[in-house]
Amino acid sequence: MGEKFKVKSVRHNFLMNVILKMSGVIFPLITFPYVSRVLLSAANGKIAFASSVVGYFSLVASMGIPSYGIRKCAEVRDDRARLSKVVTELLIINSICTLLSYLVFIALVITIPRFSSETLLFSITSLTILFNMLGVEWFYQAIEQYQYITIRNISFKIISIILMFVFVHKPSDYILYAGINVFASVGSNILNALKLSKYVDLGFKRNQKYELFIHLAPIVTLFLYNATTVIFTSLDQVMLGFIKANESVGYYAAAIKIQNILVSLITALGAVMLPKISYALKNEGREHFENMIRKSFEFIIISAIPMCFLVIILSKEIILVLAGKDYFPAIPMLQFLMPSLIFIGLSSVTAWQLLIPLGKEKYTVIGALAGVIVNLGLNSLMIPAWGGVGAAIASTLAELAVLSVHLKALKEIVSRTFEKRELLIAILSTFITSGVVLVVKYNILVKTAFFACVVYGSVFVGVYGVSLLLFKEKLANETLERLKAMVIRR
Repeated sequence: MGEKFKVKSVRHNFLMNVILKMSGVIFPLITFPYVSRVLLSAANGKIAFASSVVGYFSLVASMGIPSYGIRKCAEVRDDRARLSKVVTELLIINSICTLLSYLVFIALVITIPRFSSETLLFSITSLTILFNMLGVEWFYQAIEQYQYITIRNISFKIISIILMFVFVHKPSDYILYAGINVFASVGSNILNALKLSKYVDLGFKRNQKYELFIHLAPIVTLFLYNATTVIFTSLDQVMLGFIKANESVGYYAAAIKIQNILVSLITALGAVMLPKISYALKNEGREHFENMIRKSFEFIIISAIPMCFLVIILSKEIILVLAGKDYFPAIPMLQFLMPSLIFIGLSSVTAWQLLIPLGKEKYTVIGALAGVIVNLGLNSLMIPAWGGVGAAIASTLAELAVLSVHLKALKEIVSRTFEKRELLIAILSTFITSGVVLVVKYNILVKTAFFACVVYGSVFVGVYGVSLLLFKEKLANETLERLKAMVIRR
């Protein structure tokens, strides 16, 4: 490692990213119940709809630069001159794409009635399109500054929560709430931009030859992957917005927010591993690389499967705590979304830790296209009949389609790194634990929804953890041994 960057261990970066992801759980636990009850489903539906639309344009503006930038900058981070050149080239491409995207967005907001009826909301939300370019979050991930990223994000989240409680008090305040959400993102991006010159030499140099075109092929490929992924992950909310009322979007948005919280926890390791794996492939051995992949698969298996079952069992209590009884229609939506946690978790490994570092980006595009086709077709059939429940089923099956394509493309390496024994242990432990929790739930009644989540959740975690240890699951036992060693050293 060069002297420019002090890169922490995987364990430290993972801890920082887990703290960041946990803040993504804790802060919504504070904001979501308040906003759900204050703004109500119609106003929340408007914000969700606007955010989904703006998300498409943000995607076009960034192209595939966030993913490609992490990989490319991680490869050359030891050389300040080469790193500065790469960052400058990517920023030039990003600036051009952002300008074109924003011009098209403005034209559509003016001409489409569904958008122009909420011009102010769309205008405020769209600020993220511009400031995401300045934020260069991909650069800080590439040089593994996860401690800085975590402290910065949490600080702006705290400020945004304070602003929410001060200014958001009634349904008509939904514009203010949208602005507060944008502030948290824009503030982080401005701070990133101001800090960038510490790490790279920005600006054009007369004798420097900038090579934009060498980046275009992988950027476009990753853009197509990201675009198709965003389409099928937000298509359900957009189609609900057009086919059903805002209330339906609001209920579904509640279920999606809970799903996103859980997904962020499960995929926390992936964000840390992409720069590590890219660097390892360039500078370290294949055996070390495959061992990292093996542990990533194992982590997803033993965390996503039980989480899926736990949320299905406690879905009513979770909705009551986070959104209130007015959001009961979101319960079946949440339940049908839960199997997607497993598929998303595994595909995060196959995409970000295998296909992209190995230079096989085209298979991420093929997988995402499969997801779009499945999602679009099933949404068209199911949303008119079943509303948000149909959208949830379509979304889950679309994620399964994506994973299936990835696994087929990576058949050889997956056969060496995916251990079936650990999968069987996770499934068996989850079934045993779910049975115990259901018996406890129907024999020991906890009337308050919050305490029900705490009590039944604690039983689930305890029984599941013991089951993993009894079945000698590798990662669980390794973790236990590390904890024992830490206690002994103290």
